Amino acid sequence: MAENGLPCLDLLEATPGILRGLMSELTEEDARWKPAPERFSVAEVLAHLSHSEGHCYRMRLDRFMAETRPEFKPDDAQMYLELYRGADPEEAFDHFEDQRETNIEFLRHLPDGAGDRVALHREFGEITLAQMLNEWALHDLGHIRQVAELVRARKYQAGAGPMAASYHLKP
Repeated sequence: MAENGLPCLDLLEATPGILRGLMSELTEEDARWKPAPERFSVAEVLAHLSHSEGHCYRMRLDRFMAETRPEFKPDDAQMYLELYRGADPEEAFDHFEDQRETNIEFLRHLPDGAGDRVALHREFGEITLAQMLNEWALHDLGHIRQVAELVRARKYQAGAGPMAASYHLKP
């Protein structure tokens, strides 16, 4: 927990480095590989993370701090699928990383008690900033897991030879 009492900041700060490590041996072709037409590629995951960092999380964070009990609409990633298709993986990651650094810096300087600020989420009802930070961490971890599974399937499964049969990947 941060000095100001906010949860999850260390994990949120670590996410770009974790992703960078997972992607360290990927080529651009690997990053654009899709396991199935309806599944995301690593590049699309990065585009989604970059987009949601500013258009969902930072927007909500700013409203939590500027307004009394702001009202949030549900965020639907499906609405932005066209935006994610064809995204440049390096550009998307760089943009995500820059935004995340700025957001963490902002969060670390919020006053004590900021986590108790309340908003009304149209789908889930009353939420606190601390709860949103925990959901943000859940979101990060889900996509870290997704990228890890894509990397496993694309980069390392074939190279494991007969031993790969013991792994049941779901990229």
